[in-house]
Amino acid sequence: MYIARKLKEDNIAGYLLYMWQVEDILRAHHLDMDELRRNYLTQFRMTDDAEKEAEEWYANLIRMMREEGVQEHGHLQINKNIVLLLTDLHHSLLHSTKHPVYAATYYKALPYIVEIRSKGGGTDKPELETCFEALYGVTLLRLQQKEVSEGTAHAAEDIGKMLEMLSEYYKQDKAGALEL
Repeated sequence: MYIARKLKEDNIAGYLLYMWQVEDILRAHHLDMDELRRNYLTQFRMTDDAEKEAEEWYANLIRMMREEGVQEHGHLQINKNIVLLLTDLHHSLLHSTKHPVYAATYYKALPYIVEIRSKGGGTDKPELETCFEALYGVTLLRLQQKEVSEGTAHAAEDIGKMLEMLSEYYKQDKAGALEL
């Protein structure tokens, strides 16, 4: 929860990937707060207040996942909304003449994005969702200590650079300091 709060302030792309991981952690524990507490939360050293706050946060996420019907797959609406916000900003940056470096970074990643979308059949999703899915997939492979091909690693690197820039622009935009 503290990680989520800090990431949301500093790195919105990292926050979204983290929240997807939290969704998967909750699914792995069958959206059962007792199981989560017993098999996951006990590994963290927390004060009583922090533990209570963390349990409340996870319980709320579990409740939302049930209410939104994303118990087995999919993402919470709060996470989908971030993709939509970032998509709007992404399009604004691409249409602005003040951010050519972002556009160049995007166009460098675009062939990978197109390839991923054509392989996955996800052309009806926001383009940025495809980017996040690609990075999340690579993250999962690495966590499972599975091999990541050189091509996939290059794609993840270029997509990651674009999302890193987008996160920084998002932060500037939230602070009212971004000129489009």
